[in-house]
Amino acid sequence: MKLIAQGAEAKLYKDKDVLIKERIQKSYRISEIDNKLRKSRTRREAKILKKLQELHFSSPELIKTDEKENITMQYVQGEKLSAILEKQDYLSLMKEIAQKVSILHNNEIIHGDLTTSNILLEKEIVIIDFGLSFFSKRVEDKAVDLHLFRQALESKHHTIWEECFSTFLQEYKGKAKESKEILDRFEQVENRGRNKKKSS
Repeated sequence: MKLIAQGAEAKLYKDKDVLIKERIQKSYRISEIDNKLRKSRTRREAKILKKLQELHFSSPELIKTDEKENITMQYVQGEKLSAILEKQDYLSLMKEIAQKVSILHNNEIIHGDLTTSNILLEKEIVIIDFGLSFFSKRVEDKAVDLHLFRQALESKHHTIWEECFSTFLQEYKGKAKESKEILDRFEQVENRGRNKKKSS
């Protein structure tokens, strides 16, 4: 096994064609609370990956989980969109991403960390890292997902983000259930963010 990445929440190991995600123990937390948190997050992520398999969604395939801190999943080849977006037909990619985010939201799945670092380009767009994902029917949660994606685009791809996000929203509007309500709430979330910046 080879350690290929380590974040605040987990270590990622590659073993041939599988990826093993191991949630890290946090020494600053009370042990009982830490164990409970890692267990619940691992179970939730595994449940979401399983649901995505049932939908034939382009995401890593769940292989197994110990339901405590480890998830074994398919290792997806592909390049992070964060590194290559400007060199691609990025408007077509935005349409494809919008279609896939719509599928998530139509099935009450909130990604929670929609960035171009969590989107790979293989033969098609593949969305990865469902570590912060959860199930929700709330319009607010779906709007916040869009807000985070908008922020990620502006931060990482500042020369093309406006064109990209406009194309994304147009496609999302035609594919997502309750898109009018979600996009109205998205505007409210954006305004809250702008007002917060002004007052700080």
